[in-house]
Amino acid sequence: MAIKYKTPLIPATFVRRYKRFFVDAELADGTGVVAHCPNTGSMRGCIGEGWQILLSPADNPNRKLKYTLEAAYTPEGDWIGLNTGLANKVVEAALLNKQVASLGHYTELRREVKYGEQNSRIDFLLSADGYPDCYLEVKSVTLLEQGQGYFPDAVSTRGQKHLQELIHMVQSGHKAVLFFLIQHQGINSVRAAAHIDPVYAQLLDQAVSAGVQIIAAKAKWSGEKLFVDQIVSDTDA
Repeated sequence: MAIKYKTPLIPATFVRRYKRFFVDAELADGTGVVAHCPNTGSMRGCIGEGWQILLSPADNPNRKLKYTLEAAYTPEGDWIGLNTGLANKVVEAALLNKQVASLGHYTELRREVKYGEQNSRIDFLLSADGYPDCYLEVKSVTLLEQGQGYFPDAVSTRGQKHLQELIHMVQSGHKAVLFFLIQHQGINSVRAAAHIDPVYAQLLDQAVSAGVQIIAAKAKWSGEKLFVDQIVSDTDA
C-alpha cells in the first residue's frame, strides 16, 4: 500500500523560506510562485537556495496558496520528503499492509487517541485480542550529518513529552512504540541528536531501558507514490 498523489508533482527551484509556512519558488518556465510549507520544524540541512524541489498543486481552486512543498533533492542526489503531514499516512499504510512483522498480530488501528498523564494524543493505538494495547508514536527523520541520521533537528519539548508518555505506558503494562520514518534517501540509521537536544537523547535512552520498542523504516518515492520501502531496525524483531 502506498500514498498516491492525485495529480503529478511539479518540479521547481527553491528560492527561500520565510515566516515558517511560506516558500518562494521558481517554476521551470521562470514563473515565481509562493508555496505552503507544511513542515513546521527547522528543516535543518533539508533545503538550500537553488535546490530542486517538488510541489503539489492545490485541489481547491479557492485556496490562497496554489502549491504545497512536498520534497527536495540535495546536491548529492538524495530526495527528502518534507511534508511531515504525510508521515502518519505512510506508516498507517505500512501497518495495515502488515509490513511491520513485529506488529503484524494487531488487528485494530485507531488514530489520534487521547492518552497519558500530560493530555496527549497518540498517533496510533493498536489492539488485538490476547495482546496488550500498543501505543505508537511517529517521528519524521530528515536530518543527515556526516553520514548519520538524527532526530530531532531542533530542541523538541513536544518530543520529550511523547517519550515520557511512552515510558509511562510501558510502566502501566501496555506496549509502546516509537516509529522513526526516514524521509531522507541518504539516511540508513537513526540516532538521538544529543548535540542538538541532550534532554531528548537522555529520555530516549530511558525509553529503551524501560522497554519502549524502537522502529526505523525508510520511505521511498516511486513516481507519484510514497511508501515504506524497508524496515531498517526494530528492537523487537
